Amino acid sequence: MGGVAGGALTGCGPGKMSVSSQNVYTNNYYVTGVGYYHAPFRGWYALPYNHFDPQTQRYFYGGQWGTMPFESITNLSSPTPEVAAAAQAQRTDISHSNVPRSGFGSSSRGGSHVWS
Repeated sequence: MGGVAGGALTGCGPGKMSVSSQNVYTNNYYVTGVGYYHAPFRGWYALPYNHFDPQTQRYFYGGQWGTMPFESITNLSSPTPEVAAAAQAQRTDISHSNVPRSGFGSSSRGGSHVWS
């Protein structure tokens, strides 16, 4: 599977590759306009996998907060076709918009979930 991952990601920096269920993404792979890929959860989120918030003393993973970091042997995967299509549509909407974007907002407002 490492060969597939290398082929899908070779020469493609963040934001240059289209989002597809045929691609294999490593954990925390960032796509502009979509967010960070959480491989065990097969989706994109505004915050990196196991992001630690010092104020709440919690870790973010897969759209939720926990008291301990999430541990998984899954460090690469492919998103479902539905998740990939929604994420690609989000990228397309942002790239065709003339409205300046300022990011995903504050994590305290609960806006951390992007696509899963």
